[in-house]
Amino acid sequence: MAKFGIGQTMKRLEDQRFLTGTGQYTDDVPIDGVLTAYVLRSPIAHGDITALDVSAAKSAPGVKLVLTGADVAADGLKPMPCGALLKGIGGKKAVGPDYPLLVGDRVRHVGDAVALIVADTMDQARDAAELIEVDYAELPAVPGLAAVDNGTTLWEAAPGNLCLDWETGDAEAVEKGFAKAARVAELKLVNNRIIVNSIEPRGAAAVVDDATGESTLYVSTQGPHGVRDVIADVLNMDAAKIRCVSPDVGGGFGMKIFPYREHALVLWAAKKLGRPVKWISDRSEAFISDTQGRDHVSHARLAMDDNGRFLALSVDTKADLGAYLSLYGPAIPTVAGSGMLAGLYTTPAIHVRVRNYFTNTLPVDAYRGAGRPEAAYLVERLVDVAAKVAGLPRDEIRRRNFIPASSMPFTTALGETYDSGDFAAHLDKALAKADWAGIDARKAESAKAGKLRGIGISTYVEACGGGGPEWSDMRIEPDGTIVVPIGTRSTGQGHETAYTQLVSEAFGVDNEMVKVIQGDTAAIENGSGTDGSRSLPAGGSALHMAIQSVSAKARMLASYLLEAADSDLELADGKFTVVGTDKSITLGELATAANDPSKLPEGIEPGLEAKEMYKPAASTYPNGTHVCEVEVDPDTGRVKLIQFTVVDDFGEVVNPTLLEGQVHGGVAQGVGQALYERTVYDDNGQLVTGSLVDYCLPRSVDVPPVSFSMSPTRCATNPLGVKGCGEAGAIGAPPAVINAILDALAPAGVTDIDMPATPDRIWAALQAARPAAAAE
Repeated sequence: MAKFGIGQTMKRLEDQRFLTGTGQYTDDVPIDGVLTAYVLRSPIAHGDITALDVSAAKSAPGVKLVLTGADVAADGLKPMPCGALLKGIGGKKAVGPDYPLLVGDRVRHVGDAVALIVADTMDQARDAAELIEVDYAELPAVPGLAAVDNGTTLWEAAPGNLCLDWETGDAEAVEKGFAKAARVAELKLVNNRIIVNSIEPRGAAAVVDDATGESTLYVSTQGPHGVRDVIADVLNMDAAKIRCVSPDVGGGFGMKIFPYREHALVLWAAKKLGRPVKWISDRSEAFISDTQGRDHVSHARLAMDDNGRFLALSVDTKADLGAYLSLYGPAIPTVAGSGMLAGLYTTPAIHVRVRNYFTNTLPVDAYRGAGRPEAAYLVERLVDVAAKVAGLPRDEIRRRNFIPASSMPFTTALGETYDSGDFAAHLDKALAKADWAGIDARKAESAKAGKLRGIGISTYVEACGGGGPEWSDMRIEPDGTIVVPIGTRSTGQGHETAYTQLVSEAFGVDNEMVKVIQGDTAAIENGSGTDGSRSLPAGGSALHMAIQSVSAKARMLASYLLEAADSDLELADGKFTVVGTDKSITLGELATAANDPSKLPEGIEPGLEAKEMYKPAASTYPNGTHVCEVEVDPDTGRVKLIQFTVVDDFGEVVNPTLLEGQVHGGVAQGVGQALYERTVYDDNGQLVTGSLVDYCLPRSVDVPPVSFSMSPTRCATNPLGVKGCGEAGAIGAPPAVINAILDALAPAGVTDIDMPATPDRIWAALQAARPAAAAE
């Protein structure tokens, strides 16, 4: 038995079941008599369905049901919703076309859902799918941003395939800033599209109780309450009659916060058949059915005075949203990320324009950081260019333009109010730990071996941990167990451990006496789920309130039962003791008394429990510095990461080990985007990188040990003083890596390279630079 309170390093409680293979993921849930669902998907990116015959499939062995778009229409089911139909320039609302459960007439991306087959086994369902006859009249495709004006229109309501033209900031002030600029830095860059590849593919299973009309939907999701509510609306059901359960979740990264077609399809099929139905994606299907991330092309300009101080920033971005709008799709490149284009800097005037487009590709939505990594990548790449233009060292131009700690809270030109932070402090600490000053000697050593060495900085800030409300319940059982149902859902972060530490700190109980319940709408009435690094800032704050409520009632009841003044009570080791006496009462005994009205003071409700909701007053703003050192082999273009240094400001820390794990994971994903990952569609909209044979993920040997430390300032926007940490590594890493590579390649005349900086791209850039260097 052990106690670990706030700020202590503690091994994750969850790991015992994960490491011993006793975790229960969606596919592990035992369901008697469950049938298997398979989705027939479009093999083309764009085309009309001219004929669809499912008769042979319906009579195939083991097949119980075949559904098509015609059945969707006949049952009056709704399309999947988009909750972010924002207004753009001139008040024009984003175009929001129907996102059908099953396509009725026209497919718009490879993997579009055409039919659902339910059978006794997966093999039978797949065999039946091959019997479905579909005739397509193929249409020209719009396979990406470069083709949005190729004459093909996906949706009549979106001429030129433009979904939304949006802006923020002050265009007039920016124009004035450029008019008086002494120097201007300019950069065009690509934020490459990412396939998420969570270790556990998506899945869903539905069980319907014909007697009660109630249903249970098991889903691998980051937010079961949101999934329940959307699916109920799509299927015209009462959400109160759907229990949504999210068992253990093997990674989410934003991709699993959304409701998907398959969630609705399995429940619809189960209701029709009166039998449980389960769908589990395999890796190949995930590549053509999961939402994808990023995919921006941006042009940025930065105006500076004679001293290299920033005067104005102009950003023009084109963002690919895919064929349909996912739940938050239009919000990610606009309201979710653009506010962070101020970075850590005092830039007095900023204007941002974002144009969102439809293409014949998978829908794009949040991926770890959801717009903030895109913003940080643009800003920190541009600041390095600005340093060259201004003739200043890369660290100096940052210091010169940082918002000083003495100016906190500080409201940026884009309206974000940073509550706390000391940016120069974490920059200085990171540079010292990375031995920034000694890089010239290390470059010389690499040169002797025929290699090019470089070092890069990125600083970052993100808005996270805010948004909607979060809920937490708490009750103390007669055996002393403290039960905590909470509305967030861990997808690998270690919520059970962190929440347990909050409870253990407050009541002095062993960690084994705390039971955290997540991911079950029957256990807790409301929940916003886990996204945007909000679990501890929002969920933890709701739990903090519940702890305070239960603690106050327990203390009052202990005072009454022990006949002692509140000031004479001491709470430790799960019991209240009257100081200086042997009189005490345990939390379990208090819970027992609390359930006996005869033992309660007049006017006190029975039970030792609380239900609390916390609505963040504002976002948290974690920030930090990443320093990456690389070595490039000019003969092959291969990059070796030598060292990676991170110094972050996450405010107060509940568990240092959990926090560092989040940073390491984020850095690995950021390195993946910077060096390895790129989603490629060909001219016909076919996914070229459609498997892990063609789509490269970083391996453990590709990511160096991360030197991590903190330079914290307490957050002022939540009672715990914490700042979100889950996305930070993926935000700071990409620009640090690319800036380091460009520093290494600078002597060879290479001035720009896009992510991913693969060996072939680097080698080609070096070859292209040689004639220019020779000419000079």
